[in-house]
Amino acid sequence: MDHEYIENYFQQVKTIVDSINEDKIEKIIDILLSVRESGKRLFFIGVGGSAGSASHAVNDFRKICGFEAYAPTDNVSELTARVNDDGWESVFSSWLKVSRIRKGDAVFVFSVGGGSEGKKISVNIVEALKLAREVGAYILGVVGRDGGYTAQVADACIVIPTLAPDTVTPLVESFHGVIWHLLVSHPRLKKNDAKWESMK
Repeated sequence: MDHEYIENYFQQVKTIVDSINEDKIEKIIDILLSVRESGKRLFFIGVGGSAGSASHAVNDFRKICGFEAYAPTDNVSELTARVNDDGWESVFSSWLKVSRIRKGDAVFVFSVGGGSEGKKISVNIVEALKLAREVGAYILGVVGRDGGYTAQVADACIVIPTLAPDTVTPLVESFHGVIWHLLVSHPRLKKNDAKWESMK
């Protein structure tokens, strides 16, 4: 039984890799280049494990690719103050307003479901993306299930397919890392080698 689960899990990984639309990856790269070359900023948002992905991605995009990049979840004091005083649903949009998000910036979402206003799931992501659209910022994402609100409004979005009900979250969150590491190591975006790649 244990061996069967392992075999099935890795088979799902292979199936997802084969399903990813490489043209969408190229579109994300094109938008990211536009953001960097025009001196604009890159904001990563995610909740739960995806917040960890956002923080890690900020590091890589700043250090390896030379982006001005931020994640609101990196400032725990501000995040919890906003949740306490104003509520969870507006936590990202209010943070982005103070950051003066504007046309040409980009919001990059890592999420399992992509947010749903109707189902009241990750409404904070939905509100952030409404603001991004309002000001003319780009919207990018790596999400799962049907992509939710993120996939509906994104300029470019990778939707990781659901292959089994018991592996939705682990596979989507795994592919957050696969995709952003692909992006930061891509020759069109990479400016600096990571430590191990720089050692001869």
